[in-house]
Amino acid sequence: MNAEQRNGVLNSLARLLGENKSDIITANRGDVEACPADDPVILDRLRLNEAKIEKMAASLQSVIERPDPVGGLISSHTRSDGLLIENRKVPFGTVLIIYEARPDVTVEAAAIALKAGNRILLKGGKEARNTNLCLADLWRQALEESDADANFVRYLDLSREETQELICGKTAHFDVVIPRGGDTLIDLVVKNSKAPVIVSGRGNNFLFVDRKADLKMAHKIAMDGKRRLSVCNALDKVLVDRSLPDLDGFLQGLAAAFVSAGIEVFGDGDVCSAVGSVGSIKNEDVWYEEFLSAKVVIGIATDLSDAILRINKYAGGHSAAIVTNDKENANRFLNEVDCAAVYHNASLRFTDGGEFGLGAEIAISTQKLHFRGPLGAEHLMTNKWFVTGNGQVRG
Repeated sequence: MNAEQRNGVLNSLARLLGENKSDIITANRGDVEACPADDPVILDRLRLNEAKIEKMAASLQSVIERPDPVGGLISSHTRSDGLLIENRKVPFGTVLIIYEARPDVTVEAAAIALKAGNRILLKGGKEARNTNLCLADLWRQALEESDADANFVRYLDLSREETQELICGKTAHFDVVIPRGGDTLIDLVVKNSKAPVIVSGRGNNFLFVDRKADLKMAHKIAMDGKRRLSVCNALDKVLVDRSLPDLDGFLQGLAAAFVSAGIEVFGDGDVCSAVGSVGSIKNEDVWYEEFLSAKVVIGIATDLSDAILRINKYAGGHSAAIVTNDKENANRFLNEVDCAAVYHNASLRFTDGGEFGLGAEIAISTQKLHFRGPLGAEHLMTNKWFVTGNGQVRG
């Protein structure tokens, strides 16, 4: 499909989402009712309402407005013998997306892949089966309205065993696979896929409160980090500089605010001494955990160097932030912390394709190849060399 046709499909889908809100919500209600009521994280990801559907439609319009990435010129050079050598962006081909209880991925991730000229295979989690099948039917209608191949976006309604065969490449060809889910799913795909894998990673995100921090700002940013629990850009760990003025007072106020918000607080030995009401960390493993729950860990860092070392050791490579009024410390933190997105005096929750101006995202990559952080259409590409001559030979 050319750019006009691809945008036409996305425009049709945005309209169909609005026209079929009630059907989508009805399908989603069946999924929600089958979901365990004691799992608020899955419910938060799974549940759709009119506002969320409108947000999905708006994200499609944002993707439409983005420049067409297909064929974009990376470099061009003409040799002395007249041979023209160009490097251009081209689609991967077919992208397989495997994801868990997030029906919005069926729309937004597929839209990014389509905008980049790729065919899409969608394998959603069983928790959202009814909603995903409803949305997949809208994809089919949108493709047909634009006289496009209805199989350009395919939803794969597969069992666990069939999914494992799919990942191994036994039942379908794909050029790249993106697993969006927990460690178990990611490990399964990385170990079994014969195609390249873009790891859409876990969070385990850190906030460091420097000794020269604005404490009101630090408090506000920390609390915003736990506003939603089910997202990969949520806050998991807070490190506080030992030299912070009124250290005990800040720790007590922050812990109390988390508890009031329903967040369970754990601390290292120093934090437990300052705040008697927090739980004690049982072992080092907790520092590696992504919680995706109402839980946060607060620890004391000796200084900036210690904070950077610990973040690089324990974090998931997703996002990390520093709160400080010291520009030199901020610049050192931003340059030395090994995460896809690093922040100075701002919330971690901005790590998102829509917030970064990409329209939407297909994933947030925590690996370094081929791209890192929120991936928009311009990133879901590979390259190809185009060489034009008039009879040149190397000899």
